[in-house]
Amino acid sequence: MTQLNNRFSSFFLIALMAFLLGCASTSKQEGTGEYFDDTVVTTKVKAAILNEPSLKSAEINVETFKGVVQLSGFVNSQVDINKAVEVVSRVNGVKSVKNDMRVK
Repeated sequence: MTQLNNRFSSFFLIALMAFLLGCASTSKQEGTGEYFDDTVVTTKVKAAILNEPSLKSAEINVETFKGVVQLSGFVNSQVDINKAVEVVSRVNGVKSVKNDMRVK
């Protein structure tokens, strides 16, 4: 019975370690917690853009990776680009903004 408990404990420990290592992040892939955090940041950024009356939010795409927000899409003017970067940089959780937007 003790040998069976030891085998079960060893198996459980190995499975737990594999699970935890599988959730760890790398430089190119997020861990589970980071993915959730980035999803929250993306949602906040989209809401901030939507709440800015001078911006057409449907034309701005938002992606977040480890707190770095990438904006892409086409807008009407350089003023819109500057405003979007300004609005996004004020959102809590945004570490930096990468601007890939283009003027139509």
